[in-house]
Amino acid sequence: MAEVLAALGGALRIADVGAGTGSYEPRDRTALALEPSVEMIRQRPPGASPAVRAVAEALPVRDDSVDAALAVLTVHHWTDWRAGLAELRRIAPLRVVLAYDTRRHTEFWFVREYVPEIAALELTRPSADDIAHELGAGTVTPLPVPWDFTDGVFPAYWRRPAAYLDPGVRRACSALAQTDPGAVERGIGRLRADLHSGRWHERHRDLLGLDEWDAGFRLIVSRR
Repeated sequence: MAEVLAALGGALRIADVGAGTGSYEPRDRTALALEPSVEMIRQRPPGASPAVRAVAEALPVRDDSVDAALAVLTVHHWTDWRAGLAELRRIAPLRVVLAYDTRRHTEFWFVREYVPEIAALELTRPSADDIAHELGAGTVTPLPVPWDFTDGVFPAYWRRPAAYLDPGVRRACSALAQTDPGAVERGIGRLRADLHSGRWHERHRDLLGLDEWDAGFRLIVSRR
């Protein structure tokens, strides 16, 4: 969040596109949440910024009417991601997008060793480099994931493999929620066995000494 706020700089009026429940919304400035899911909007906490139901490809916001457009881990869900990025350029002179390197995700041990079917999904999604190129980004900053990261994104548990045995954790990860349930269950069964036998810890001994790991997350900043 500190990196996101630093990228927003002095922008006072923020359009949070694909805002979800508002986890990454700045609290110290005016923000408008734009989110297509009624369910997500209902989960926004009391006191959160006002929310409007809208898709990224057709934002109900006038040209240049906000200082910055923010999009955190959402572009890969958009139906037409290029049209959505064009909308970000239309409504704001500053665009701050948190995305990820999809190929890096396919190399994640969970995908490579347990549920390789996830790779096919990831490679259909726009990667951070694609998004940066489309926006004409000025900076692209890698954001390594701490070993005890509290955001439940897919690779958040890279050093805590037992977390993936929890169905609640899996439901919160779109890569798992959108993959064939049978493939996920088979992979979880193999992971459970490897954790029980100690094979996972032996195979990934190098990860256990790391405080952070590059899962491919990139903070993309584009200015007009």
